[in-house]
Amino acid sequence: MNSSGRPDDSAVESFDDSLRGELLQPGDAGYDEARTVWNAMIDEEPSLVARCTGAADVCIAVSFAQDRDLRLAVKGGGHNVAGNALCDGLVIDLSPMDGVRVDPEARIARVGAGATWGDVDHETQAFGLATTGGIVTTTGVAGLTLGGGLGYLARKFGLAHDNLRSMDVVTAEGELVHASPEENPDLFWGMRGGGGNFGVATSFEFDLHEVGPEILNVRLLYPYEAIPETLQFYDEFMSNAPNGVGCYAAILQGSPEYGLPERFHGETLLAFRGLYAGDVADGKDAFRPLREFGDPIADLTKPVPYTVYQQQADDLYCEGHRNYWKSNFYDEISDGFVETVMDHTDPLPSPYSTVFFEWMGGAIAEADADATAFPHRDRSFAFTVAPKWTDPARDGEHIAWAKMFHEALEPYAADGVYVNYMDDDEDERIPDAYGDRYDRLVDLKREWDPDNLFRSNQNISPTA
Repeated sequence: MNSSGRPDDSAVESFDDSLRGELLQPGDAGYDEARTVWNAMIDEEPSLVARCTGAADVCIAVSFAQDRDLRLAVKGGGHNVAGNALCDGLVIDLSPMDGVRVDPEARIARVGAGATWGDVDHETQAFGLATTGGIVTTTGVAGLTLGGGLGYLARKFGLAHDNLRSMDVVTAEGELVHASPEENPDLFWGMRGGGGNFGVATSFEFDLHEVGPEILNVRLLYPYEAIPETLQFYDEFMSNAPNGVGCYAAILQGSPEYGLPERFHGETLLAFRGLYAGDVADGKDAFRPLREFGDPIADLTKPVPYTVYQQQADDLYCEGHRNYWKSNFYDEISDGFVETVMDHTDPLPSPYSTVFFEWMGGAIAEADADATAFPHRDRSFAFTVAPKWTDPARDGEHIAWAKMFHEALEPYAADGVYVNYMDDDEDERIPDAYGDRYDRLVDLKREWDPDNLFRSNQNISPTA
Protein backbone atom coordinates (compact mmCIF):
# COMPACT_ATOMS: atom_id res chain seq x y z
CA MET A 1 0.00 0.00 0.00
CA ASN A 2 1.46 3.37 -1.00
CA SER A 3 2.23 5.79 1.83
CA SER A 4 0.94 9.36 1.96
CA GLY A 5 3.65 10.44 4.42
CA ARG A 6 6.02 13.26 3.50
CA PRO A 7 9.67 12.21 2.92
CA ASP A 8 12.36 13.84 5.06
CA ASP A 9 13.64 17.29 4.18
CA SER A 10 16.96 16.15 2.76
CA ALA A 11 15.25 13.75 0.34
CA VAL A 12 12.83 16.47 -0.75
CA GLU A 13 15.67 18.94 -1.26
CA SER A 14 17.59 16.44 -3.37
CA PHE A 15 14.42 15.70 -5.38
CA ASP A 16 13.87 19.42 -5.96
CA ASP A 17 17.46 19.88 -7.16
CA SER A 18 17.10 17.04 -9.67
CA LEU A 19 14.02 18.49 -11.37
CA ARG A 20 14.04 21.08 -14.11
CA GLY A 21 10.44 21.97 -13.24
CA GLU A 22 9.11 23.30 -9.95
CA LEU A 23 8.55 21.24 -6.82
CA LEU A 24 5.71 22.77 -4.84
CA GLN A 25 4.82 22.20 -1.19
CA PRO A 26 1.98 23.54 0.98
CA GLY A 27 2.42 27.28 1.42
CA ASP A 28 4.40 27.79 -1.78
CA ALA A 29 3.22 30.26 -4.40
CA GLY A 30 1.29 28.33 -7.04
CA TYR A 31 0.57 25.35 -4.77
CA ASP A 32 -3.17 26.02 -4.43
CA GLU A 33 -3.53 26.49 -8.17
CA ALA A 34 -1.66 23.24 -8.80
CA ARG A 35 -3.97 21.31 -6.49
CA THR A 36 -7.14 22.71 -8.04
CA VAL A 37 -9.01 20.50 -10.49
CA TRP A 38 -12.20 20.86 -12.50
CA ASN A 39 -14.52 19.27 -9.93
CA ALA A 40 -14.75 21.67 -6.97
CA MET A 41 -15.74 18.78 -4.67
CA ILE A 42 -12.14 17.53 -4.79
CA ASP A 43 -10.04 19.07 -2.02
CA GLU A 44 -6.83 17.07 -1.65
CA GLU A 45 -3.65 18.54 -0.14
CA PRO A 46 -0.65 16.80 -1.71
CA SER A 47 2.59 16.72 0.23
CA LEU A 48 4.45 17.48 -2.99
CA VAL A 49 3.54 18.60 -6.51
CA ALA A 50 6.19 18.06 -9.19
CA ARG A 51 5.42 20.35 -12.15
CA CYS A 52 7.30 18.38 -14.78
CA THR A 53 8.72 20.07 -17.88
CA GLY A 54 9.53 16.88 -19.78
CA ALA A 55 9.86 13.12 -19.71
CA ALA A 56 13.10 13.30 -17.71
CA ASP A 57 11.31 15.06 -14.84
CA VAL A 58 8.56 12.43 -14.97
CA CYS A 59 11.11 9.61 -14.78
CA ILE A 60 12.73 11.24 -11.74
CA ALA A 61 9.37 11.80 -10.02
CA VAL A 62 8.12 8.25 -10.62
CA SER A 63 11.37 6.80 -9.28
CA PHE A 64 11.15 9.08 -6.22
CA ALA A 65 7.65 7.79 -5.44
CA GLN A 66 8.53 4.15 -6.15
CA ASP A 67 11.68 4.18 -4.00
CA ARG A 68 9.77 5.61 -1.04
CA ASP A 69 6.51 3.71 -1.48
CA LEU A 70 4.86 7.13 -1.76
CA ARG A 71 1.28 7.49 -2.94
CA LEU A 72 1.29 8.90 -6.46
CA ALA A 73 -1.23 10.65 -8.71
CA VAL A 74 -0.85 12.09 -12.20
CA LYS A 75 -2.47 15.35 -13.29
CA GLY A 76 -2.85 16.17 -16.96
CA GLY A 77 -5.83 18.42 -17.64
CA GLY A 78 -7.27 17.68 -14.18
CA HIS A 79 -10.73 17.42 -15.71
CA ASN A 80 -12.03 14.01 -14.71
CA VAL A 81 -15.04 14.02 -12.43
CA ALA A 82 -13.61 11.55 -9.89
CA GLY A 83 -10.65 13.80 -9.08
CA ASN A 84 -8.07 11.04 -9.59
CA ALA A 85 -5.49 13.65 -10.61
CA LEU A 86 -4.80 14.40 -6.95
CA CYS A 87 -3.77 12.48 -3.83
CA ASP A 88 -2.23 13.32 -0.47
CA GLY A 89 1.24 12.11 -1.48
CA LEU A 90 3.12 13.15 -4.65
CA VAL A 91 1.27 14.62 -7.64
CA ILE A 92 3.02 14.60 -11.01
CA ASP A 93 1.66 17.70 -12.72
CA LEU A 94 2.07 17.44 -16.49
CA SER A 95 0.46 20.79 -17.33
CA PRO A 96 3.76 22.48 -18.30
CA MET A 97 4.16 19.78 -20.98
CA ASP A 98 1.49 21.28 -23.24
CA GLY A 99 3.29 21.61 -26.56
CA VAL A 100 1.57 20.66 -29.83
CA ARG A 101 3.58 20.22 -33.04
CA VAL A 102 1.73 19.67 -36.33
CA ASP A 103 3.16 18.12 -39.49
CA PRO A 104 0.52 19.26 -42.00
CA GLU A 105 1.92 17.24 -44.91
CA ALA A 106 1.98 13.96 -42.99
CA ARG A 107 -1.20 14.95 -41.08
CA ILE A 108 0.29 14.06 -37.74
CA ALA A 109 0.24 15.94 -34.43
CA ARG A 110 2.71 15.34 -31.62
CA VAL A 111 1.05 16.38 -28.38
CA GLY A 112 2.43 16.77 -24.88
CA ALA A 113 0.55 15.06 -22.07
CA GLY A 114 -0.27 18.36 -20.37
CA ALA A 115 -2.10 19.77 -23.39
CA THR A 116 -5.83 20.37 -23.51
CA TRP A 117 -8.02 19.81 -26.55
CA GLY A 118 -8.18 23.58 -26.94
CA ASP A 119 -4.40 23.57 -27.40
CA VAL A 120 -4.71 20.84 -30.04
CA ASP A 121 -7.55 22.54 -31.92
CA HIS A 122 -5.69 25.85 -32.02
CA GLU A 123 -2.64 24.31 -33.68
CA THR A 124 -4.31 21.79 -35.98
CA GLN A 125 -7.00 24.13 -37.30
CA ALA A 126 -4.32 26.46 -38.63
CA PHE A 127 -3.97 23.78 -41.31
CA GLY A 128 -7.65 22.77 -41.58
CA LEU A 129 -6.97 19.56 -39.64
CA ALA A 130 -8.40 17.94 -36.49
CA THR A 131 -8.69 14.68 -34.63
CA THR A 132 -11.34 13.38 -32.25
CA GLY A 133 -11.25 15.35 -28.99
CA GLY A 134 -13.62 16.00 -26.13
CA ILE A 135 -16.77 18.12 -25.90
CA VAL A 136 -15.10 21.05 -24.10
CA THR A 137 -11.74 22.59 -24.90
CA THR A 138 -10.46 22.49 -21.30
CA THR A 139 -10.49 18.69 -21.17
CA GLY A 140 -7.00 17.19 -21.00
CA VAL A 141 -5.76 15.21 -23.98
CA ALA A 142 -4.16 12.49 -21.85
CA GLY A 143 -7.07 11.52 -19.61
CA LEU A 144 -9.69 11.54 -22.34
CA THR A 145 -7.51 9.54 -24.74
CA LEU A 146 -6.35 6.88 -22.28
CA GLY A 147 -9.94 6.18 -21.19
CA GLY A 148 -11.31 5.87 -24.72
CA GLY A 149 -12.04 9.28 -26.15
CA LEU A 150 -15.68 9.99 -27.04
CA GLY A 151 -16.18 13.26 -28.89
CA TYR A 152 -18.10 14.99 -31.67
CA LEU A 153 -15.84 13.57 -34.40
CA ALA A 154 -15.81 9.99 -33.11
CA ARG A 155 -18.51 8.68 -35.45
CA LYS A 156 -16.44 9.90 -38.41
CA PHE A 157 -12.86 9.21 -37.32
CA GLY A 158 -13.16 6.85 -34.36
CA LEU A 159 -12.39 7.39 -30.69
CA ALA A 160 -9.49 9.63 -29.71
CA HIS A 161 -7.30 6.62 -29.03
CA ASP A 162 -8.23 5.05 -32.38
CA ASN A 163 -6.28 7.93 -33.91
CA LEU A 164 -3.13 7.27 -31.88
CA ARG A 165 -0.05 6.23 -33.82
CA SER A 166 2.19 5.93 -30.77
CA MET A 167 2.93 7.29 -27.31
CA ASP A 168 5.83 7.67 -24.90
CA VAL A 169 5.29 6.13 -21.47
CA VAL A 170 7.22 6.31 -18.20
CA THR A 171 6.94 2.94 -16.49
CA ALA A 172 6.72 2.13 -12.78
CA GLU A 173 10.49 1.55 -12.86
CA GLY A 174 11.03 5.16 -13.94
CA GLU A 175 12.05 4.19 -17.46
CA LEU A 176 10.86 5.86 -20.66
CA VAL A 177 9.54 3.45 -23.31
CA HIS A 178 7.85 3.90 -26.66
CA ALA A 179 4.52 2.18 -27.26
CA SER A 180 3.16 1.62 -30.76
CA PRO A 181 1.93 -1.25 -32.93
CA GLU A 182 5.60 -2.20 -33.46
CA GLU A 183 7.15 -1.40 -30.06
CA ASN A 184 5.63 -2.76 -26.86
CA PRO A 185 2.38 -3.52 -28.68
CA ASP A 186 0.69 -5.07 -25.63
CA LEU A 187 1.34 -1.93 -23.61
CA PHE A 188 0.05 0.18 -26.51
CA TRP A 189 -3.10 -1.94 -26.58
CA GLY A 190 -3.70 -1.60 -22.84
CA MET A 191 -2.99 2.11 -22.59
CA ARG A 192 -5.77 2.72 -25.14
CA GLY A 193 -8.77 2.21 -22.89
CA GLY A 194 -7.05 1.04 -19.71
CA GLY A 195 -6.53 4.55 -18.39
CA GLY A 196 -3.37 5.42 -16.49
CA ASN A 197 -2.98 1.99 -14.95
CA PHE A 198 0.28 1.00 -16.64
CA GLY A 199 2.44 4.12 -16.73
CA VAL A 200 2.55 7.87 -17.25
CA ALA A 201 1.97 8.85 -20.87
CA THR A 202 4.21 11.83 -21.58
CA SER A 203 3.46 12.44 -25.27
CA PHE A 204 1.10 11.26 -28.00
CA GLU A 205 1.26 11.03 -31.77
CA PHE A 206 -2.13 11.43 -33.45
CA ASP A 207 -3.39 11.03 -36.99
CA LEU A 208 -5.15 14.16 -38.25
CA HIS A 209 -8.00 14.58 -40.74
CA GLU A 210 -9.38 17.36 -42.90
CA VAL A 211 -12.01 19.19 -40.83
CA GLY A 212 -13.16 22.76 -41.23
CA PRO A 213 -12.05 25.41 -40.80
CA GLU A 214 -15.83 25.97 -41.17
CA ILE A 215 -18.32 23.28 -40.23
CA LEU A 216 -22.10 23.07 -39.89
CA ASN A 217 -23.10 23.80 -36.30
CA VAL A 218 -26.52 22.30 -35.55
CA ARG A 219 -28.36 23.67 -32.51
CA LEU A 220 -32.01 22.81 -31.88
CA LEU A 221 -34.12 23.45 -28.79
CA TYR A 222 -37.46 21.84 -27.87
CA PRO A 223 -39.93 22.40 -25.01
CA TYR A 224 -40.22 19.88 -22.20
CA GLU A 225 -43.51 18.41 -23.43
CA ALA A 226 -41.92 17.53 -26.79
CA ILE A 227 -39.14 15.45 -25.23
CA PRO A 228 -40.68 11.94 -25.55
CA GLU A 229 -41.45 12.00 -29.27
CA THR A 230 -38.35 14.02 -30.12
CA LEU A 231 -36.00 11.67 -28.29
CA GLN A 232 -37.49 8.64 -30.00
CA PHE A 233 -37.07 10.32 -33.38
CA TYR A 234 -33.48 11.15 -32.38
CA ASP A 235 -32.94 7.40 -31.80
CA GLU A 236 -34.26 6.62 -35.29
CA PHE A 237 -32.35 9.46 -36.91
CA MET A 238 -28.97 8.65 -35.36
CA SER A 239 -29.34 4.93 -35.99
CA ASN A 240 -29.41 5.68 -39.72
CA ALA A 241 -27.27 8.81 -39.92
CA PRO A 242 -24.10 8.91 -42.04
CA ASN A 243 -20.82 8.77 -40.12
CA GLY A 244 -20.19 12.48 -40.65
CA VAL A 245 -23.08 13.29 -38.32
CA GLY A 246 -22.08 13.83 -34.71
CA CYS A 247 -25.04 14.89 -32.58
CA TYR A 248 -25.30 15.08 -28.80
CA ALA A 249 -28.54 15.64 -26.92
CA ALA A 250 -29.01 17.18 -23.49
CA ILE A 251 -31.82 18.10 -21.15
CA LEU A 252 -31.01 21.41 -19.46
CA GLN A 253 -32.46 24.66 -18.19
CA GLY A 254 -33.12 27.44 -20.69
CA SER A 255 -30.97 30.53 -20.26
CA PRO A 256 -30.23 33.83 -22.03
CA GLU A 257 -27.11 32.34 -23.64
CA TYR A 258 -29.36 30.42 -26.06
CA GLY A 259 -30.99 33.62 -27.32
CA LEU A 260 -34.41 32.52 -26.03
CA PRO A 261 -37.30 34.70 -24.94
CA GLU A 262 -37.42 35.32 -21.19
CA ARG A 263 -40.42 33.02 -20.73
CA PHE A 264 -38.14 30.05 -21.42
CA HIS A 265 -35.44 31.01 -18.92
CA GLY A 266 -35.30 28.40 -16.18
CA GLU A 267 -37.56 26.02 -18.11
CA THR A 268 -36.46 22.43 -18.75
CA LEU A 269 -35.61 22.01 -22.43
CA LEU A 270 -34.23 19.41 -24.81
CA ALA A 271 -31.19 20.62 -26.78
CA PHE A 272 -29.37 19.06 -29.72
CA ARG A 273 -25.81 20.10 -30.47
CA GLY A 274 -24.34 18.56 -33.58
CA LEU A 275 -21.82 18.97 -36.35
CA TYR A 276 -21.16 17.51 -39.76
CA ALA A 277 -17.57 16.40 -40.37
CA GLY A 278 -17.52 17.38 -44.02
CA ASP A 279 -18.93 19.84 -46.52
CA VAL A 280 -21.48 22.28 -45.05
CA ALA A 281 -23.98 21.66 -47.87
CA ASP A 282 -23.76 17.90 -47.33
CA GLY A 283 -24.28 18.51 -43.64
CA LYS A 284 -27.49 20.43 -44.26
CA ASP A 285 -28.81 17.49 -46.26
CA ALA A 286 -27.75 14.97 -43.62
CA PHE A 287 -29.40 16.91 -40.76
CA ARG A 288 -32.54 17.86 -42.66
CA PRO A 289 -34.73 15.06 -41.18
CA LEU A 290 -33.86 16.12 -37.62
CA ARG A 291 -34.30 19.83 -38.30
CA GLU A 292 -37.69 19.27 -39.97
CA PHE A 293 -39.05 17.08 -37.19
CA GLY A 294 -41.53 18.53 -34.74
CA ASP A 295 -41.80 22.17 -33.72
CA PRO A 296 -38.55 23.38 -32.09
CA ILE A 297 -38.48 26.52 -29.98
CA ALA A 298 -35.38 27.58 -31.86
CA ASP A 299 -33.20 26.38 -34.71
CA LEU A 300 -29.85 28.15 -34.30
CA THR A 301 -28.10 26.09 -36.98
CA LYS A 302 -25.42 27.89 -38.97
CA PRO A 303 -21.87 27.40 -40.27
CA VAL A 304 -19.17 28.36 -37.75
CA PRO A 305 -15.41 27.81 -37.43
CA TYR A 306 -14.64 24.41 -35.92
CA THR A 307 -12.73 26.07 -33.06
CA VAL A 308 -15.83 28.12 -32.18
CA TYR A 309 -17.96 24.98 -32.25
CA GLN A 310 -15.63 23.21 -29.84
CA GLN A 311 -15.85 26.07 -27.32
CA GLN A 312 -19.65 26.24 -27.12
CA ALA A 313 -20.02 24.06 -24.02
CA ASP A 314 -17.04 25.52 -22.13
CA ASP A 315 -19.19 27.85 -20.02
CA LEU A 316 -21.57 25.05 -19.04
CA TYR A 317 -18.77 22.65 -18.06
CA CYS A 318 -16.47 25.22 -16.47
CA GLU A 319 -14.37 24.99 -13.31
CA GLY A 320 -15.72 26.05 -9.94
CA HIS A 321 -18.80 23.81 -9.81
CA ARG A 322 -19.29 20.76 -7.67
CA ASN A 323 -19.98 17.68 -9.79
CA TYR A 324 -21.20 14.14 -9.30
CA TRP A 325 -21.83 11.95 -12.35
CA LYS A 326 -23.52 8.62 -12.94
CA SER A 327 -23.39 7.04 -16.39
CA ASN A 328 -24.33 3.91 -18.33
CA PHE A 329 -24.35 2.66 -21.90
CA TYR A 330 -27.66 1.90 -23.64
CA ASP A 331 -28.81 0.17 -26.81
CA GLU A 332 -32.06 2.05 -27.46
CA ILE A 333 -34.32 4.86 -26.31
CA SER A 334 -37.26 2.76 -25.17
CA ASP A 335 -40.63 3.94 -23.85
CA GLY A 336 -39.63 3.02 -20.30
CA PHE A 337 -36.33 4.86 -20.62
CA VAL A 338 -38.10 8.02 -21.81
CA GLU A 339 -40.71 7.84 -19.03
CA THR A 340 -37.96 7.56 -16.43
CA VAL A 341 -36.09 10.51 -17.89
CA MET A 342 -39.25 12.62 -17.83
CA ASP A 343 -39.94 11.68 -14.23
CA HIS A 344 -36.52 12.88 -13.06
CA THR A 345 -35.80 16.01 -15.09
CA ASP A 346 -38.64 18.40 -14.32
CA PRO A 347 -37.34 20.24 -12.51
CA LEU A 348 -33.59 19.74 -12.71
CA PRO A 349 -31.95 20.23 -9.29
CA SER A 350 -29.90 23.32 -10.25
CA PRO A 351 -29.43 25.71 -13.21
CA TYR A 352 -26.25 24.04 -14.51
CA SER A 353 -27.35 20.44 -13.99
CA THR A 354 -27.84 18.40 -17.16
CA VAL A 355 -28.33 14.91 -18.47
CA PHE A 356 -26.75 14.17 -21.82
CA PHE A 357 -26.60 11.58 -24.61
CA GLU A 358 -23.41 10.76 -26.52
CA TRP A 359 -24.33 8.78 -29.62
CA MET A 360 -21.86 6.18 -30.80
CA GLY A 361 -21.96 3.91 -33.86
CA GLY A 362 -20.28 4.90 -37.10
CA ALA A 363 -16.49 4.55 -37.11
CA ILE A 364 -16.52 3.62 -33.41
CA ALA A 365 -18.42 0.42 -34.16
CA GLU A 366 -16.69 -0.22 -37.48
CA ALA A 367 -13.19 -0.45 -35.97
CA ASP A 368 -11.63 -3.80 -35.12
CA ALA A 369 -13.34 -4.79 -31.86
CA ASP A 370 -10.09 -6.17 -30.42
CA ALA A 371 -7.78 -3.37 -31.55
CA THR A 372 -7.76 -1.58 -28.18
CA ALA A 373 -8.76 -2.18 -24.57
CA PHE A 374 -11.98 -0.16 -24.99
CA PRO A 375 -14.75 -2.82 -24.86
CA HIS A 376 -17.98 -0.92 -25.60
CA ARG A 377 -17.93 -0.32 -29.36
CA ASP A 378 -21.24 -2.07 -29.97
CA ARG A 379 -23.27 0.19 -27.66
CA SER A 380 -25.64 2.79 -29.17
CA PHE A 381 -25.06 5.65 -26.75
CA ALA A 382 -23.83 6.70 -23.34
CA PHE A 383 -26.26 8.55 -21.07
CA THR A 384 -24.92 10.56 -18.16
CA VAL A 385 -26.68 12.17 -15.21
CA ALA A 386 -24.56 15.23 -14.38
CA PRO A 387 -25.69 17.50 -11.55
CA LYS A 388 -23.64 20.68 -11.05
CA TRP A 389 -23.93 23.08 -8.13
CA THR A 390 -21.87 25.49 -6.01
CA ASP A 391 -23.17 25.26 -2.41
CA PRO A 392 -21.49 22.47 -0.37
CA ALA A 393 -24.59 22.33 1.81
CA ARG A 394 -26.47 20.90 -1.18
CA ASP A 395 -24.05 18.01 -1.82
CA GLY A 396 -26.37 15.39 -0.36
CA GLU A 397 -29.36 16.60 -2.36
CA HIS A 398 -27.59 16.49 -5.72
CA ILE A 399 -25.80 13.20 -5.11
CA ALA A 400 -29.06 11.57 -4.02
CA TRP A 401 -30.81 12.85 -7.18
CA ALA A 402 -28.11 11.39 -9.42
CA LYS A 403 -28.09 8.03 -7.65
CA MET A 404 -31.88 7.73 -7.63
CA PHE A 405 -32.11 8.68 -11.31
CA HIS A 406 -29.33 6.26 -12.25
CA GLU A 407 -30.89 3.42 -10.30
CA ALA A 408 -34.27 4.01 -11.94
CA LEU A 409 -32.64 3.69 -15.38
CA GLU A 410 -30.85 0.41 -14.65
CA PRO A 411 -33.60 -1.82 -16.14
CA TYR A 412 -33.00 -0.19 -19.52
CA ALA A 413 -29.18 -0.07 -19.44
CA ALA A 414 -26.80 -2.23 -21.44
CA ASP A 415 -23.65 -3.73 -19.96
CA GLY A 416 -20.71 -1.51 -19.18
CA VAL A 417 -19.79 2.03 -18.17
CA TYR A 418 -17.45 4.59 -19.74
CA VAL A 419 -14.40 4.69 -17.49
CA ASN A 420 -13.91 8.46 -17.95
CA TYR A 421 -17.34 9.14 -16.42
CA MET A 422 -17.03 7.01 -13.29
CA ASP A 423 -17.08 8.83 -9.98
CA ASP A 424 -14.84 7.98 -7.04
CA ASP A 425 -17.37 5.76 -5.22
CA GLU A 426 -17.83 3.15 -7.96
CA ASP A 427 -15.03 0.66 -7.35
CA GLU A 428 -17.47 -2.22 -7.70
CA ARG A 429 -18.11 -1.16 -11.31
CA ILE A 430 -14.46 -1.28 -12.41
CA PRO A 431 -14.79 -4.72 -14.06
CA ASP A 432 -17.83 -3.38 -15.94
CA ALA A 433 -15.75 -0.48 -17.26
CA TYR A 434 -13.20 -2.85 -18.80
CA GLY A 435 -15.66 -5.58 -19.77
CA ASP A 436 -14.27 -8.73 -21.37
CA ARG A 437 -10.82 -7.07 -21.52
CA TYR A 438 -10.51 -7.11 -17.74
CA ASP A 439 -8.54 -10.36 -17.29
CA ARG A 440 -6.06 -9.43 -20.02
CA LEU A 441 -5.64 -6.00 -18.43
CA VAL A 442 -4.95 -7.58 -15.03
CA ASP A 443 -2.18 -9.67 -16.64
CA LEU A 444 -0.77 -6.54 -18.24
CA LYS A 445 -0.87 -4.74 -14.89
CA ARG A 446 1.12 -7.55 -13.27
CA GLU A 447 3.74 -7.19 -15.98
CA TRP A 448 4.09 -3.40 -16.03
CA ASP A 449 3.06 -2.29 -12.52
CA PRO A 450 3.10 -5.29 -10.16
CA ASP A 451 3.26 -3.05 -7.04
CA ASN A 452 0.30 -0.95 -8.18
CA LEU A 453 2.17 2.33 -8.05
CA PHE A 454 -0.32 3.77 -10.54
CA ARG A 455 -3.44 3.33 -8.48
CA SER A 456 -5.01 6.80 -8.38
CA ASN A 457 -7.39 5.92 -11.23
CA GLN A 458 -10.19 3.48 -11.95
CA ASN A 459 -7.77 0.89 -10.72
CA ILE A 460 -6.97 -2.47 -12.23
CA SER A 461 -5.40 -4.29 -9.31
CA PRO A 462 -2.52 -6.68 -10.07
CA THR A 463 -3.88 -8.96 -7.33
CA ALA A 464 -7.40 -9.21 -8.83
